[in-house]
Amino acid sequence: MHLGYTTPMAIPRYIAAIDSGTTGVRCIIFDDAARIVDYAYAEHRQIYPHPGYVEHDAEEIWTNTRGVVGAALAKAQLTPADLQAVGITNQRETIMLWDRATGKPLHNALVWQDTRTADVCARLTADGAEAGIRERTGLPVATYFSATKLAWLLDNVPGARQAAARGEVMAGTIDAWLVWNLTGAHVTDVTNASRTQLMHLRALEWDDDLLRLFNVPRAILPTIVSSSDAHAFGVATGVLEGVPVCGVLGDQQAALFGQACYAPGDVKNTYGTGCFMLVNTGAQIVASRHGLLTTPAYRIGNGPAAYALEGSVAIAGAAVQWLRDNLGLIQRASDTEAIAASVSDAGGMYFVPAFSGLFAPYWDATARGALVGMTRYITRAHIVRATLEAICYQTRDVLDAMRMEAPSAQLADSGAPFSTLKVDGGATVNHFLMQLQADILGIPVVRPIISETTALGAAYAAGLAVGVWGSLDELKQQWRADQVFMPRWDDARRKTGYIGWQKAIEKAKDWESR
Repeated sequence: MHLGYTTPMAIPRYIAAIDSGTTGVRCIIFDDAARIVDYAYAEHRQIYPHPGYVEHDAEEIWTNTRGVVGAALAKAQLTPADLQAVGITNQRETIMLWDRATGKPLHNALVWQDTRTADVCARLTADGAEAGIRERTGLPVATYFSATKLAWLLDNVPGARQAAARGEVMAGTIDAWLVWNLTGAHVTDVTNASRTQLMHLRALEWDDDLLRLFNVPRAILPTIVSSSDAHAFGVATGVLEGVPVCGVLGDQQAALFGQACYAPGDVKNTYGTGCFMLVNTGAQIVASRHGLLTTPAYRIGNGPAAYALEGSVAIAGAAVQWLRDNLGLIQRASDTEAIAASVSDAGGMYFVPAFSGLFAPYWDATARGALVGMTRYITRAHIVRATLEAICYQTRDVLDAMRMEAPSAQLADSGAPFSTLKVDGGATVNHFLMQLQADILGIPVVRPIISETTALGAAYAAGLAVGVWGSLDELKQQWRADQVFMPRWDDARRKTGYIGWQKAIEKAKDWESR
């Protein structure tokens, strides 16, 4: 029976996510059903002043950020007034200094891939400092993290250390740079702060002993706050006038959050410039015995932090870029799918893309890239396939390390951990790569409907803070699988292939000292 009225349709609510990655920055507008409304993207330059040096122009990143925010809003036919909040996610260990008064960077940002402080790291290890650093931070001594880079900037940028002593300098990772430009607040969240190697993992505060060890003045560092907070980050001006910044997460923690990995034992792998696998360990801080990192996963409001174990691979998608930009073997990254599929295997060759050394679980800064096992039979297609296989084999290295950690992390009873792998990131659109990953791991690989889970995690963190979503359970119910890739290789092929990969790794390790 029609009663002469209709139920009014709910007005959608929108969240903006700024995803400032290693190769570019994007802005994605999500609605309250976690659907992408529209987006915009811009690349920034990769600056290589010397071998091993990798830098970004922070002003270019900020200019591009303003551009993609404006473009995404225009494409979505929205204004800042339509947004409930904005979340930010970013490349984590990249560090910079800027002038407190003018806002001008004192130097290019030093990117997480930069290895200029390898000698400093070697001295710290030789001096026996690693055990104390790892106990406080959950991290090994490595050029990957920000502390030695920050000290390098203070010591090598003319006048920087003196200006810092006068209170004229600010430091931070890219999230802190963007928040400061948006709102004027000098803050960072626990996930980004942890990757500086200056934050105490349990106290979630800057550690005085570490600050002395690395000779970094506390006054230049941002205040550490939660990852999801309605007030800590401030309200934006300019292109996002009046919109509160309510969520900040390092990119890999954001992907974990966007993949709804909220229970201990939940694991995801992100395929980007590098490859990053995280497993949620809940409130438990697990000291890794197998080359993994211990890191905060997220902190919501005043609640306790959740933690994770992480395996970081330095070069994944960057190896495909190398095929395109340095060797000219492909024109577009998407070309790799058909080319790799044109051969049945890699012809007995392996590619270890250790351009910046090897990260987890090996942590060998002296390793270098290697193409091994080549014969006259090898073609362009075999090299392309070996590049995709390298991404998958590096992922297996990390997953195997996590499997070994499971008993101490009390994950063995969390619903058969590591029986499937959730995947996300740009490379997951490559069906061949995802099938290859399932074959090499021997477990199903699950790709979600929304592959941009890094941006989604930032949106979730911001939306939780302002009530767009009410709980983690509500977010978990929104997660949907797009495709499941089942393994096809038999155990013998999987074992033989991995034995060859391990031989190739040995060829690449310890190269610089030979």
